[in-house]
Formats: sequence, structure tokens, C-alpha cells
Amino acid sequence: MENQKVTMDKIESLAKRRGFIYRGSEIYGGLAGTWDYGPLGVALKKNIKDLWWKRFVEDRSDMYGVDAAILMSSKVWEAAGHVATFTDPMVECEKCKKRFRADHLSPDGKTDFSWVCSECGHSNGLFEPRQFNMMFKTSIGAVEDSSSIAYLRPETAQGMFVNFKNVVDSFHPRLPFGMGQIGKAFRNEITPRDFVFRTREFEQMEIEYFVKPSEWEEHFELWRKEMHQWMEDIGLRKENIHELEVADEDLAHYSKRTIDFEFDFPFGKKELYGLAYRTDFDLTSHQKESTVSLEYIDEAEKTKYIPHVVEPTFGLDRTILAVLCTSYHEEDVEGETRAVLRLPKQLAPIKVAILPLSKKEELSAVARPIFDTLKKDFVVSYDETQSIGKRYRRQDEIGTPYCITVDFETLNDKAVTVRDRDTMKQERIAIEKLPEYLKEKFQ
Repeated sequence: MENQKVTMDKIESLAKRRGFIYRGSEIYGGLAGTWDYGPLGVALKKNIKDLWWKRFVEDRSDMYGVDAAILMSSKVWEAAGHVATFTDPMVECEKCKKRFRADHLSPDGKTDFSWVCSECGHSNGLFEPRQFNMMFKTSIGAVEDSSSIAYLRPETAQGMFVNFKNVVDSFHPRLPFGMGQIGKAFRNEITPRDFVFRTREFEQMEIEYFVKPSEWEEHFELWRKEMHQWMEDIGLRKENIHELEVADEDLAHYSKRTIDFEFDFPFGKKELYGLAYRTDFDLTSHQKESTVSLEYIDEAEKTKYIPHVVEPTFGLDRTILAVLCTSYHEEDVEGETRAVLRLPKQLAPIKVAILPLSKKEELSAVARPIFDTLKKDFVVSYDETQSIGKRYRRQDEIGTPYCITVDFETLNDKAVTVRDRDTMKQERIAIEKLPEYLKEKFQ
């Protein structure tokens, strides 16, 4: 009988035990808001990024990929409004000095309130939150002064806006067109929490799609559908996805309309992705601050104007967390609990595991050449440690779709047993037909 109860404790335990995600700087007690991706986590992350890039950049004729620098002129962030407005309300406990997001303590939005510290239990008096800028500030050059101030980017979007003119001049695209980027961003979160959901260093997969001002609603709706299709493609269940129309008073300073796509995480319904209509705010602001024209010349209509922007944003770390939560299953198998990651095949870090029944030379002499053949087309692991049952369970936990067992019967019939991760059904396949058999399974 299958048990669908998923908890964050189970996800975090699996992630560490099987080498997906480790706590940052763990041997020194950890650093809050930072996480390190282990071998399988790196592979899962790469598979998601590759799938996203192919779908939204390579397979489209209207998209251009960029990779902008993390460090940018401080004027970029002044023009974009981040220096003045990229803030969260913060309060500090009088006793232990622990800091908290005020909007997490006062969900009704009151600007002053009383509260009890969750760290030390101190009852704090009436508090008026103060605004805290979340950008990490640093210095460039040998001398630290006002002219050397720089920031670690809090979003990848501005790198695309400041390269708008470069892409237009290089490729002369017709509207509508977009720019796609995958990269790191940094926010000095007051209270990072919920594993990799809210961190101080994270990765975004983001698009800035430039359109005629009169056509933004049409493209907003098209990207809305694209984002739903993407979530379905990576295995997220429709019943766990919810749209939230962000109220006008809660919109970011650059947005005229935003939809949050929320996901049912074990800790509650929280934002996974966002779709924003940024109008011409960013390009107009950068044109004014830089004094460089960012107008688009429409040759067909003999006009020029600042394009408007529709922005689909995908948090990579939150995607990984949502995929792990969706894929994790527990079920009873012959009186024992089997934990399995039913990852979509294209996302699985390991596609095929080669499992000789024992370490005896006559079996490894057959298993090794199979490994060498299959690794040309698939990510393959070779595992001969512990009993075959424990090895099956190990591969189930990391989401490997197929296990190939080389046994003593193989020496006679030149065939192996292929086991399906999800059904646990086994099939005898001739060694020479394995590549073709597996390619069909992964289509």
C-alpha cells in the first residue's frame, strides 16, 4: 500500500544521505541560507537546466541566450529602483538580537505589533519594523569608497535589459523576441528557511520577452500557458499548482500585473514561479540613467518606441525542491518500506545501473563491457556492493529508471534482467539488444 505522506524531514534526509544536497559549510556548523549540491544534485540540476534551455531557447526562433556578469555597475541598480526599494520589513528581538521578517510575524500587515521571539521566548513590546535592503554590497578595486560600491545581483533580469541594445544591434530581431538566461542571484534574506526554498544564494532561469506595447496581454497569456506546460513536463501535478493574481498594492515597483504560480510544498502553499508584466519600466529607466537610446526601430511600421516586457521567472532551486517532493514515494513491499524517487526519466541523475549479482570475475568480465557500451548513450552507474536487494533500494531512492542485473545465467544465455523502477517488473533482454531496448524506453 502506497503512502503519499511527504515531509521536509524525509526530503532533507534523502537529499543528504544520497548525495543530492548538503548543508553549506557543514563541518563548521553550517552557514544559514546556503546549500551545496552533491554529485546527484548537480546532475539533477543540470538535467533541469538543459531541458529548460532546449525548450525555451534552442527550440525557439525568437529567443536569444545570454550570460551576463554577476557584478554590474551600481548605476544599474539605482536606475532599476533596487537601491531605493528592494527591501523587506525587519524587526529585532530586544533580548537575543535575532532578526525576523516582520511580514512573517504580522500576516495581517500591521505596521506595529507585539510578538514573542521564537528563538528565546522573550515577549517583545510594541515594534515598528524598519526596512532592510536585501542586496549584498561589496567593493571593486583596491580602495573602498563610495565610487567602489558594487552589488551582487539580486536578480538576473537587469543583465538582459542592459544587453537589449547589444542583441538588437548584433542580430536585428523582429518583435516579439526574448532573451533567456540561467544564472546565480543573491539576496541577503533576513530569515532563510525551508531547505532550499528561501536561500541567500540561488539560481534563476529567466526570460525577458520584448513585445509591442499594445500586444502585452496576448503574450502574457501565451507565456502563462507555456509555464503550465513546463510544470507538467517536469512531472508536477496540476492539483498541486495554484495561480495567485498579485494584488495591486503588493506588486513590485516595476510591475503592472503579476501572477504567482504557487506549489503545495510540505510546509504550505508557496510561490514557485512568477509571470510579470514589467511594462517599459526597465528599458526607460536605463535609457534615462545611461543617456543611451534603447528605442526599438520598427522598420515595417516606420516607427520607434520602447518595447514592453513580459517576464516569466523560474526559480531553479525551488524547481528542484518541487520535483523532489512530487517524485518521493513510500510504499510497502513484502512487509518493508520502499522509498522511491519517481523522477521523470529525462530528469533522473542516473539513467541505468549495472548490477552484477556478485563480485566474481566471471560476472564482472561481462558486466564491465555492458557498462562501457551503454555509457556512450546514457548516464550509467556500476554498483557491485552489498546484496542485490539493497542495491535495488539504493537505486530506487535516487530515481534510477532501470537496473540491469548480470547473473550466472547470463554466462549461458547472453541475456540480462532489466528491472523497471516504478513497477519493479523484470524482463529478460539479450545483451546485444540492450542499447536499442533502452533507447526506446527513453523516447
